[in-house]
Amino acid sequence: MRLWPSTKLSPQNRYQNMSSFEPEFWKKKPLRDLSSAEWELLCDGCGKCCLNKLECRGQIRFTSARCRFLDPETCLCRIYEHRFEKVSDCRNIDLKTVLNEPEILPKTCAYRLLCEGKELPRWHPLITGNPNSVHLAGQSLKGHKLISETEVKNYEDYIIDWPDL
Repeated sequence: MRLWPSTKLSPQNRYQNMSSFEPEFWKKKPLRDLSSAEWELLCDGCGKCCLNKLECRGQIRFTSARCRFLDPETCLCRIYEHRFEKVSDCRNIDLKTVLNEPEILPKTCAYRLLCEGKELPRWHPLITGNPNSVHLAGQSLKGHKLISETEVKNYEDYIIDWPDL
């Protein structure tokens, strides 16, 4: 099944023009002042925000069920440019979401960390200069046992309690 014509998914694509950005821009600007390109670069490409979540007694719980469009090898969305058209409940990770609902993001998420006044982790691609460092550090979904949301009958059976979520 062909979803959309797209370029080959590659974490490298987002970091090809790093020389056009101010070094350590995330330390010099508040989140609200970032350009859309700078905002996109903050994403480490872990894929964890694409895990389905449940609200249990007022607490957000992550599941090992992934969005059907998440490529588990690259941890990138197969339809990123069209995700809001194809997935009605896809969340836009914008400043409003980060400020009002940080619990829907993993604890290692750059947006969440910076909003909390913390530093980026040493494995973040903006720190290492390597877009694969998130995978090499074991901080992405790559290699985790996941199930596509299309195969889930009962999400409660897939609740996970990873320390980074």
